[in-house]
Amino acid sequence: MQDTTTQSDQILSAAGKSLQVQREGGTHRPGDSIGKGSAGAKRKNWLKRAKYFAGAILTILVTASIAGVVLDGIGFTGVMMAALAVMAAAFVFGNYPKVKVPKRTELKQGEPKQMVARTELWLEAQRPALPAPAVKLVDQLGVQLDALGLQLETVDQSHPSVAEVRELVGEYIPETIDNYRKIPEHLRREDHVGKSADDRLADSLGKISGELDRVTRRLAEGALDDLAIKDRYLEYRYGGAEALEDTPK
Repeated sequence: MQDTTTQSDQILSAAGKSLQVQREGGTHRPGDSIGKGSAGAKRKNWLKRAKYFAGAILTILVTASIAGVVLDGIGFTGVMMAALAVMAAAFVFGNYPKVKVPKRTELKQGEPKQMVARTELWLEAQRPALPAPAVKLVDQLGVQLDALGLQLETVDQSHPSVAEVRELVGEYIPETIDNYRKIPEHLRREDHVGKSADDRLADSLGKISGELDRVTRRLAEGALDDLAIKDRYLEYRYGGAEALEDTPK
């Protein structure tokens, strides 16, 4: 009976190389994430792919080992077939399952963390159809949504700002982009009532970005007030720097 250790090592080596190619993007390198929410969703999807790939590799190794025992070695042809199976598995699970792009109606649903992740994924899917200035604003919106999502997790869901954010995220952002995409591409740079569609899109996204910033600052006011009160209390309780210097060591 031949030792199948070398054959298994060759198969695992092929698996490692194929997996590395897919981890680096393969033939379909994804765009950069605009925020932590969408990056987290992609990370979960990658872990799911990795589990599927590991299961496929285990199946290939077990099958090759059994064949090696029964046939007293699988030979060069068997090793090549196993290596091809590994590369096929790496290609399949390096590209599938795809990260699901949320539907527009799903954007304002769920907890703040889910809402942010869905919106960022949806915005990323729209980027290829947007002009460069709008793409920069979309990236900016991703950063703002991350910060706002963290704030909303600690805010009462009945707070007026929560409803305002859901309206901005679930209605104004997608409606603005959908209206732009309805315009034929060759007409988007033409002036219409003083501005082109590209300019109006950038202006609208800029206004939405400003509104998100305003909501973020309003939600932060409570925490800033609490910090100021605490600072004044510590000043009163322990004194300033001079009092600390006079404290016996």
